[in-house]
Amino acid sequence: MGRLVDGKWVKTSIVTSDREGRYDRIPRTFRKIIGHKSPYPAESGRYHLYISYACPWAHRTMIYRHLKGLNDHISFSVVHPDMLELGWTFEKYKDGIGGDDLYGLSFLHQLYQKAQKDISTSVTVPVLWDKKTETIVNNESSEIIRIFNEAFNELTENKVDYYPEKLKNEIDELNELIYENINNGVYLCGFAQNQNSYDEAVTKLFKSLDHLELRLEGQKFLFGEEITEADLRLIPTLLRFDLVYFTHFKCNIKRIKDYKNLSRYTLDLYKVKAICETTNFDHIKRHYYYSHEIINPKRIIPQGP
Repeated sequence: MGRLVDGKWVKTSIVTSDREGRYDRIPRTFRKIIGHKSPYPAESGRYHLYISYACPWAHRTMIYRHLKGLNDHISFSVVHPDMLELGWTFEKYKDGIGGDDLYGLSFLHQLYQKAQKDISTSVTVPVLWDKKTETIVNNESSEIIRIFNEAFNELTENKVDYYPEKLKNEIDELNELIYENINNGVYLCGFAQNQNSYDEAVTKLFKSLDHLELRLEGQKFLFGEEITEADLRLIPTLLRFDLVYFTHFKCNIKRIKDYKNLSRYTLDLYKVKAICETTNFDHIKRHYYYSHEIINPKRIIPQGP
């Protein structure tokens, strides 16, 4: 594992911590948008998405790509589930998935170097790439899904809005809780550097899951009967929870399976074609147990569940 410093790959841990030993996620580097007032207009075939099937942040972008009818307009490439000394690679996995379909690169960090030769950054997925200018438009998943939600509507004639005007403030408020305590919270547990930071993170995680369990009593999704952005940001984490976070990240107070409403909710969302068809449990399990040497130094992959 490592990162780019002044355009050169430096082998180092990707786990950065604050003074109290809490995992401190590095902000994303590329934050441009696609649209009428942007140098990046909505055009069919112009953009390419780089993802990992293992990564929950990349997963949400693939769900949106499917839901918003963008499969024929935005191509994509998949990295290998192992993230080792040279970061994400384009080596093909045992299922034949993998490879850089645009440039034939070997490593994802080479794509970042192509975008900016002297860049200093962590090398993450997802990456939304512009084929025309050969640069990265955006690598922040929460912004990519907003782009997909509305930027290509005229092209696809898909006007389904997962971030409706009347619910924006409420969705933003719930997103903040979900991100801080659940999406990122599982990483705060897994990458904690001491007992206090772990205890703090795991307490907030399960307090938030308990809150969502109560919220889902008597309603199908987080905001009623219709799926919103909040659901689509939460589900990648829930789908990985019992499989890897429960054991690997020590999020083991309860499983999602042990929650009546959250388990029903997870199964209901998994029935959605865009979610089911973009979920690859083998890649998920392989990545977490094999890549995180600081947590699993022998890289032993458990057989179940």
